[in-house]
Amino acid sequence: MATAPSVQRPRFNPSNSSGVSDVHRLHHDVPSLCNSDSNPLHFRFQSLVSCPADVPLELFEAAVSQLIHHPEYNSTLILRSETISDSDTTIPTSAPCLEGYHAVRNVHRKLLPRRPGRDSGLEQHCTLYAFETGEFAGLPSMLVLTPLVPEGESLPYYHPTVSHLAFRFIPSSITTTSDSASAQSALRIEVIPLTGTPTDPNSRLYRTALALLDTLHRYLWGAFTHYQKRVQHDVLIPREIYQDVYLKMRERHKGIVNTWRETTDPLKHVFEDIGIATFLMLFWKDMFAASADLADVKELDDSRWTSWPRPSGGFLDLGCGNGLLTHILSAEGYSGYGIDLRARTSWAHYPDSSRDSLKARSIPIGNHADELTPWLPVMATLTGASGYLSIPCCAWMFDERFTRSSAASALNFSDNESLDAAAGVVSSEAEDDAVFISSLGMGAEGTHKSQYSAYRIWLARLSRWLGWKIECDTLRIPSTRNWAIVGRERLPGDQRIFVDRAKKIVEDVARRGTFKARTPEGKGHGRAS
Repeated sequence: MATAPSVQRPRFNPSNSSGVSDVHRLHHDVPSLCNSDSNPLHFRFQSLVSCPADVPLELFEAAVSQLIHHPEYNSTLILRSETISDSDTTIPTSAPCLEGYHAVRNVHRKLLPRRPGRDSGLEQHCTLYAFETGEFAGLPSMLVLTPLVPEGESLPYYHPTVSHLAFRFIPSSITTTSDSASAQSALRIEVIPLTGTPTDPNSRLYRTALALLDTLHRYLWGAFTHYQKRVQHDVLIPREIYQDVYLKMRERHKGIVNTWRETTDPLKHVFEDIGIATFLMLFWKDMFAASADLADVKELDDSRWTSWPRPSGGFLDLGCGNGLLTHILSAEGYSGYGIDLRARTSWAHYPDSSRDSLKARSIPIGNHADELTPWLPVMATLTGASGYLSIPCCAWMFDERFTRSSAASALNFSDNESLDAAAGVVSSEAEDDAVFISSLGMGAEGTHKSQYSAYRIWLARLSRWLGWKIECDTLRIPSTRNWAIVGRERLPGDQRIFVDRAKKIVEDVARRGTFKARTPEGKGHGRAS
């Protein structure tokens, strides 16, 4: 029985498996993998690196499942993997037969590169093995990766130059050392390198094996401590569809990096806004489609999305800053308008179509809109908009910085009787606070205690108080402020209650008279852009 896990993950303590100074501690007396000596194609794996295993063998399969299904976590050159087949009865002949083990499961997957124009995809067998006999017979304890390289082709750069790569869990009970008191389970990576591939500690193959071992060690500890991801991605848009469209969008608009007119970092802003535009296009396609057809993206290469559903009155990008998001959406045929306190340097260099304004019943967008962020659900409610999307950054209320104390006195979100009456919900069915916070997708328990999380909770309560059904997602964009709150459906009931609430917010702000527009920044205003 495993003891209760400590709070801190044990130190990752790797060792070069070719050394002999730590033989007993890490079980390097356990031979490397090989097939039968009688086999005419006799081979032996080469041990590269090992480390202590601090968890039970029973968790091995759960940990390597993460390696199988999420190779992109180990290489920035890999987009994702797609499973072709998963079987515990059909084992391919290309999977090696190994002494003392038998194959119990095989996942046939395809690795998709992040840059298809540079790297090719690669199919691979991921074969799980268990001991044939002994205390752990039948329990998966090894994963072997076998690349399937078409004849005449070579391995893509992102794949190690090996014909097989094995992740081994070596239980302490199978060591042959006489010092049983110091026996400890170990993790080990073994390979069959291609001819001429260096394996010394300074080689690329060794460094790759070290990184993979560290990942496996971390996944095993996560399984042991019931690790929960901090945030959940892909709640509203499936990952595969988003990534496929994003790659095409990136190819179309990456040239903006070379013509960037602002003083800010183009690598951050350009690819971040390409990601947001991709999300919006797929989100609107799903939101306004007559039927669920998100998976139908065959027209990508030909029609440039001209047939995709979109907001009938266009979009409104509040606090649009450099205007890049508005430009990208306009370039893809979406009508809308971007608004900010002042024109930016970039604006004059966009085509006319990107500078055109558009009109009524737009969908407000708040992309790090700061002071305008809390006004988005208010504006959407007052104008009868189809919905809104907000990616909050700096924490602002209607006319002051957000603090927990000011938020507590600003609005009475606990007015449940009128809210439930407007939404047609009886009091016993109203969501309690913990359930509501959990529904916002902000991550594991405890993360809502930060100031930024408190602000997001306040925004969600405000939106719900104004009659919007709350939906949230964590966008795949290069920013730490990538949590989005979406309103695309109204709560049922008397909409006049929600409109009256929005009007009262405006009236109260006007009565206080403390709202001030931000002092313009940038050239000609005494501050850098």
